Amino acid sequence: MASESPVRHRQSPRRRSPSRRDESSRSPSPRTKRLRRAQGERSREREDSRGRERERRREGDKERTRRDVADVEVGDKRRRGGAGREETEERKRAGADDERQTRGRRERSASPLDRSSRKSRRSPERAPASRHDEEEPSFELSGKLAEETNRYRGIAILFNEPPEARKPNKRWRLYVFKDSEPLDEPLQLHRQSCYLFGRERRIADIPTDHPSCSKQHAVIQYREVTVEKPDGMVEKQVKPYLMDLGSTNKTYINKDPIEPQRYYELREKDTIKFGNSSREYVLLHEGSAE
Repeated sequence: MASESPVRHRQSPRRRSPSRRDESSRSPSPRTKRLRRAQGERSREREDSRGRERERRREGDKERTRRDVADVEVGDKRRRGGAGREETEERKRAGADDERQTRGRRERSASPLDRSSRKSRRSPERAPASRHDEEEPSFELSGKLAEETNRYRGIAILFNEPPEARKPNKRWRLYVFKDSEPLDEPLQLHRQSCYLFGRERRIADIPTDHPSCSKQHAVIQYREVTVEKPDGMVEKQVKPYLMDLGSTNKTYINKDPIEPQRYYELREKDTIKFGNSSREYVLLHEGSAE
């Protein structure tokens, strides 16, 4: 029996597993590229969002800083305004002593019609505007209209109340007439120390809507003045005054135009007109005879 020769099995070559080096050398698949691109976009969006947030914070800090500076400036103006009013009151008291000695009449200007206007008051007829006393206005910062910064509701005010501004102790009223016919109820003029007339309704106390009227046309101002009585004594009284604020079509007292930027004393039963409006405003108080 022939001997069997040993059968040699041929071994198949081993497969070599890909190493990490080989994997890294290959280009990434399209899916991997898309993932990496999406991750990069999300990262950029996060960076942009953080940048915008930082910018908003910086803008907020700047705005707070501006507001703080503005508050400090307003506080300084108010403190300066308070000190100025105290000095004005001191000067006013000192001037009152001098007036008692000289028996002057500070509510009037040195008008040549001054003496004749005294006689005309005794007659029942209305005195024309040319006989009304005039005074230069005071433009110091004080009063409700000025609001410490000469602005009210974002609008620059053309008038500031003087230091002698006071609320009236009489209940003055304005009766409105058009073509000699009364309109509505009378306007009450005793609740504050001044009343602004004009077309700008945001700031006007009494709107005048006629096209010929200016936005800030005129003002009625109550002032405390020194008055000489018939017995030679002097006393303090609060009287109404009218001032035209440089209007285009003027202001009239008893049909006579008045000069702008000057105080004109108003008397009971005086008639006021603004511009070319047909409305007439008659000044009376609660004790006026019908």
